[in-house]
Amino acid sequence: MNIQILVAMVLYMGAVIAIGLYYAKRASESTENFLIGGRTLGPWVTALAAEASDMSGWLLMGLPGVAYWVGLSDAFWTGVGLLIGTYLNWLFVAKRIRAYSEIAGNSITIPDFISRRFKEDNKVLMTLAALFILVFFAVYAASCFVTVGKLFSTLLGFKYVYMMISGAIFVILYTFVGGFLAESASDFMQGVVMFFALVVVLISGFSAAGGISQVIENAKQIPGFLEFFGIASPQLVEGVQQVVDGKAVFGEAGRYGWLSVISTLSWGLGYFGMPQVLIKFMAIRETSELNLSRRIATIWCAISLAAAIAIGIIGRVIFPDVYLTQSAAENIFILMSTSFFVPIFAGVVMSGILAATISSADSYLIISASAFSKNIYHGLLKREATDRQVLIMTRIALLVISLFAIVIALDENSVIFTVVSFAWAGFGATFGPLILFSLFWERITRAGAMAGMLTGGIIVFVWKLLVRPLGGIFNIYELLPAFVLSCVAIIIVSLLTEEPSEEVLEEFKLAKNMSKGLQ
Repeated sequence: MNIQILVAMVLYMGAVIAIGLYYAKRASESTENFLIGGRTLGPWVTALAAEASDMSGWLLMGLPGVAYWVGLSDAFWTGVGLLIGTYLNWLFVAKRIRAYSEIAGNSITIPDFISRRFKEDNKVLMTLAALFILVFFAVYAASCFVTVGKLFSTLLGFKYVYMMISGAIFVILYTFVGGFLAESASDFMQGVVMFFALVVVLISGFSAAGGISQVIENAKQIPGFLEFFGIASPQLVEGVQQVVDGKAVFGEAGRYGWLSVISTLSWGLGYFGMPQVLIKFMAIRETSELNLSRRIATIWCAISLAAAIAIGIIGRVIFPDVYLTQSAAENIFILMSTSFFVPIFAGVVMSGILAATISSADSYLIISASAFSKNIYHGLLKREATDRQVLIMTRIALLVISLFAIVIALDENSVIFTVVSFAWAGFGATFGPLILFSLFWERITRAGAMAGMLTGGIIVFVWKLLVRPLGGIFNIYELLPAFVLSCVAIIIVSLLTEEPSEEVLEEFKLAKNMSKGLQ
């Protein structure tokens, strides 16, 4: 059975490699082609590539794992926040940043755009942005490698570390060869595969459980499991849920109050600062095509999130005592796939996990490598470097960053949802307010931008490590306070410093008028 599953997944990986090879020549023509595809993406590729690279293996393993472990509320409110954030990001940010990034010196990376938006000479903003991207994307890439390791170790029974490293090597080689165009084209295919996998497993799960009404009736037997303002409480001993008479034991339902709801909804704020999504906005062929992309992306996101949450709930009904730790619960999608389908088809379905992981990891590696090569190496260390030298340095940086991510991913007890939530908060708070104010407030100054970026990035660490453990009203997702404080810092410092130059204000008005004319 495992051989048949593996054959299907190998065939899928072969298709991904073929895409990488197809685009290898174009990717090597220039740094712009390698990093942003020469701004040639169509609306369908833009939409599905953005969503696939954004969601990652977290959608097929992390989110169902949360629903399996504690029930509906946490996963549902996270999904609602993400859906709202997705729509608003496409509605307000996409057109403006596509136009503004081209006006601001044809910027092809996020640090490039931030630096050129404020016409800085000493590149401090650019360097800070690049460093934050390197840190948080190393964590993000690690979460993808954890997903691959869990997938193959669960399927094949081999040691997690070997499987994780093997999967990481595949992703690295593929990204190394094909660059942004290969990443985007394969992300489109992978978005389709992820969607197909989720829908097929969802329908099969409902059928195996006896229908929707039966799933609801059984799930309601677990205290707090199917509530919007309550949460299930697995009874744990040293992190392992207890089983009595073949049944997983739960305590009384916990309370999921409005503070928790607001905290979880704040996941949506992260979208405004996600480089892997923003770069897709910048790469579309025509700004006018973003309306279609927005509709495609929103529908894909709504159905996929709903299916992932439902799969976790159905999984707990059908397999109530199989996974007894939060980390193990993230394997429920794999278990349902192998249980419901013939091996060869299960392999096709589970290629969805591989698709999700590859589509995200390649984006993270490309963007973080470009942050070093384009913004630190070329922008600071060797300004006279040729385009060819920058391209070579991009690939070297990609390998080094990948090694750091592999080291982070060595712990097989890592919870994908937790790893992703930290990196998501980091990007959302560091870049989200800065991007929004840069695009929509002409009074923002370079000093305000720097204050906002530093405040957001630092508060994420401080709140996560020092404040949130205090509990009570402080036990909220670190993205929310960091995002708010970053906005406050931008406004106060900008108002206290000298107004932007005429050149900066003229470009702002030009970008504003251009994006309005295309709406």
